[in-house]
Amino acid sequence: MRKAFKGLLIISVLLGAYVLYVNRNSMDMTPRQRILKAAYPFLTKVNQWFSAKSTVLSNDTRQQPNASLYDIEVTLIDGSRKKMSDFRGRKLLIVNTASDCGFTGQLESLQSLYESGDLEIIGFPANDFKQQEKGTDSEIATFCKKNYGVSFPLATKGVVRKSPGQQPVFQWLTRRELNGWNGQAPEWNFSKYLVSEEGLLLNYFGPSVDPGDANFRKSIKQ
Repeated sequence: MRKAFKGLLIISVLLGAYVLYVNRNSMDMTPRQRILKAAYPFLTKVNQWFSAKSTVLSNDTRQQPNASLYDIEVTLIDGSRKKMSDFRGRKLLIVNTASDCGFTGQLESLQSLYESGDLEIIGFPANDFKQQEKGTDSEIATFCKKNYGVSFPLATKGVVRKSPGQQPVFQWLTRRELNGWNGQAPEWNFSKYLVSEEGLLLNYFGPSVDPGDANFRKSIKQ
C-alpha cells in the first residue's frame, strides 16, 4: 500500500512539474486552461488512435459555389469590419475556436501555419460546444494573444452551428445550396474549412486534425 501511495505521489509531482513547464510562458490562464494546454499532445494521440473527430471531406469534383463567400462581411473582435473579398487570391483557413477546449492547443499550430505564409487564417470564437468560450471579445483576444501569440484575425464571438443565428460565413460553409457541395457543420471547436484562392470550398477537417500535422500541411499546398 505504501509503495503504491509513493508511486502515485511521484507521478502526481511529475505531472505537476510537466504542467508548470508547459505553461511557463502562459499568462492569466485558469487551472483548467493550464491543464488542457499541457494535455493537448496526449489528447491528439488518443483521438488519432480512435479516429475521433477526425473527419476529412474533400471537394474532389471541384463543385463551384452557388453564392460567393466574397460577398460577406464580418465583424472582427476589435469591432472593425472585414470583407471576405480581402482574402481573394489567397488560400484561406476558417476555424471555429474556443479558449476552454481540449483542442485549444491548436492555436499554437494555427499561428505557426499563419506565420509560414502558406495561407490566410481567420478564427471564429464560439460558445456552441459545452460553453467552452464564455469570455467577452476583449477577454478572448487577450487570452489568444498572450498565451498563443495569435496575430491572425479573429471575428467577434458568434454562433457557428446550424441555427437561425448562425454566422453568415458559417451559413455559407455548411449549406450545399450556397457553397455547392458541403453540408458538414462544425462537429466541435476547431473544425476547419479550407477555401481556395478563387473562393472555392476545398476541404473540411475535423477538430482532431492538427494544423501542424504533415498530412494537413501537404493537403493545403495541393
